[in-house]
Amino acid sequence: VILRLFGASVGSEVNIYSSALIYYPWNLKIGDHSSIGEWALIYNLGQVTIGERTTISQRVHLCAGTHDYKDPAMPLVKSSIEICDDVWVCADAFVGAGVVINDSSIVAARAVVVKNVAKAEIVAGNPAVFKKFTI
Repeated sequence: VILRLFGASVGSEVNIYSSALIYYPWNLKIGDHSSIGEWALIYNLGQVTIGERTTISQRVHLCAGTHDYKDPAMPLVKSSIEICDDVWVCADAFVGAGVVINDSSIVAARAVVVKNVAKAEIVAGNPAVFKKFTI
């Protein structure tokens, strides 16, 4: 994977579609048997960590940057995103800066996640809310 040449940490048997846009490879860590789908946008100003056996579906937007709106200068804030093991982030979902999505969770299609997702939760909507447990 060419991403490794630019500092990404990429596990074994990882599938990243060529149309996925990863801004800063050195801020990406992805575990074994995981994938990033077509046209996914990984805006990783801060560290983005994707666990093992995790699927980031098509057109997902992971946004690890924001601005401090309380400061008139609106300075850039670089935050991390952590998506743990056995997670599925479904098509067109948005995951905001500073969010942790814990093991065995599902983020439904088109969900907007701006708060942490607990282990084994399914979340959906805008903003994303708990729907049920996966196990």
